[in-house]
Amino acid sequence: MPKTKAKATDTALAGAPREPHIETMERESLAELQLKRLRETIRRTYDSVEPVRKRFADAGVAPQDIKSLDDLRRLPFTSKRDLLDNYPFGLFAVPRGELKRIHASSGTTSARPTVVGYTERDLDAWGNLMARSLACIGVHSGDVLHNAFGYGLFTGGLGFHYGAERLGCTVVPMSGGNTERQVAMLRDFRATAISCTPSYAMHIAEVAEHSGANLRGGPLRIGAFGAEPWSEAMRAEIEKGLGIEAFDLYGLSEVMGPGVAVECVLRRGMHVWEDHFIAEIVEPQTGKPLPCGETGELVITTLTKEALPIIRYRTRDITRANAERCECGRTHVRISKLSGRTDDMLIIRGVNVYPSQIEEVLLTFSDLTPNYQLMVSRDTSMDTLAVQVEANADLDAASYAGLAERVQHLIKSKVGVTCAIDVTSPGNLPRSEGKAIRVRDLRAQHRSR
Repeated sequence: MPKTKAKATDTALAGAPREPHIETMERESLAELQLKRLRETIRRTYDSVEPVRKRFADAGVAPQDIKSLDDLRRLPFTSKRDLLDNYPFGLFAVPRGELKRIHASSGTTSARPTVVGYTERDLDAWGNLMARSLACIGVHSGDVLHNAFGYGLFTGGLGFHYGAERLGCTVVPMSGGNTERQVAMLRDFRATAISCTPSYAMHIAEVAEHSGANLRGGPLRIGAFGAEPWSEAMRAEIEKGLGIEAFDLYGLSEVMGPGVAVECVLRRGMHVWEDHFIAEIVEPQTGKPLPCGETGELVITTLTKEALPIIRYRTRDITRANAERCECGRTHVRISKLSGRTDDMLIIRGVNVYPSQIEEVLLTFSDLTPNYQLMVSRDTSMDTLAVQVEANADLDAASYAGLAERVQHLIKSKVGVTCAIDVTSPGNLPRSEGKAIRVRDLRAQHRSR
């Protein structure tokens, strides 16, 4: 009889708290721990970081004014602009000699990257949180993790690497690229878990299918994905293509890296590790705090970071919070899957559109591959949107026009925008080996005419 692959929820180990005394702590005790750590962080940051001290003075607030968690909202926000203006080390709270590692963003949206640093205790806490996160999705000691996140200044690769090793996994440090070899190593090393961006996971599944490598029949059972927004429709595509359970893991370099929040095996939102972070949801335009259940921008305050403590960092990520106890037993607040970023939102003829909304619609069409691109251009005074999609190999080219009409109609009915649809043949659109670039902004070409 063929062997049945155990899903993550089939084992007693799957998803069990690695640190139950922390992960299932009562809310009252967790709030007390947060307040203690918050006051310590604020005092240390105020005393050590001159730009923060100035911003506190401008806001008319001092560390001694923080007497409750509600007082956090009296403090000024931190933005990516603050990190760039104080490049490279101006917001660090420790001498350079105490730094054990430096990471940085790619710098693709600005001339300078955002730079982050870690003390020895920061690295220890990060490794522990990543081990906790991987355990939360059902990874356990003895698993083989195929790590296709990029290594180097990007935090993804090393974050997963050290967390998995701490958990007791065997790590295959593949990094990104050379996808044919990725498929071979997944098969030959009998990986049981994979970590990468969701868009790259889809590309790996596509290459495996074209090469005749049936990863769905092997030991691979769990995927940990993040670093870009991805829809439930994409989750379904990845699970079908790789024969796994796919889990969402959230983090950002400015705060720590991966491991800030993660789904449990029930997949009803990502648990924010509140012993290390405070999560707020605010109205993106005004910064006004929003109650649980309302959608807004995620703001994070670090509670244990030594090298680069961050107070009320505006992530630009759009989500909502749920403070109810999860059935998995964990009490830490959950955030929903990210619907996009405030700086990714498009305004197409007066309608607010996130790329993830378009993706949800496109992935409902079985005649399309999961690959697409959005082109934003300008027609006189209004922005317009065109969508490039890719037909499956078994679809006759004579059917492309009819498919384009159906896609256009469903996007209009579901999202509320009319956009041109360009159906192209298989393999014409670029594949991602890291963070996918879904939007091409052509408006500068219009302005230059």
